[in-house]
Amino acid sequence: MNNSIITTCLILFTIAFQGQSFAQDSDLLTKNKSFQGAVAKKKSYKAIYQLDSDDPKTIAKAFRNINNALKDPRLQGKLEIELIAFSGGTEAFKKSNSQYEEALKGLIEKGVHVVQCLNTLEERKIAKSELYDFLAYVPSGNGELILRASEGWIIVKP
Repeated sequence: MNNSIITTCLILFTIAFQGQSFAQDSDLLTKNKSFQGAVAKKKSYKAIYQLDSDDPKTIAKAFRNINNALKDPRLQGKLEIELIAFSGGTEAFKKSNSQYEEALKGLIEKGVHVVQCLNTLEERKIAKSELYDFLAYVPSGNGELILRASEGWIIVKP
């Protein structure tokens, strides 16, 4: 075979292969476009959000994540949420950080349990009177995560 025949064969093979690849890519794109996500098949879902950072971006992200989950139409009427703060996350619950008060009240009004770890208060010498009066308390944030996980709750760390 001369070089021009080999070159022509290689070119034709490359064109055919690219066409096949394009067709496969097009099928994948169509399949991806029609994907609808998971279907909520259970009667209920439970998630506990771990807030252990005083970073304002992380706090805002936790609130946003919870609100987004509550708005998901697949989970409407099926979702129970708890927000547990400990360590640095306690800062979001302090009256002195009043920028979070309305957001926290809004979560509670939507049925979210807003909970503070008592160990953190003791370790950091923070009085309950420094925190919002609408909070619930548990002995240990980590204990709460362990217990909730053993009950099948999903732990979310924003």
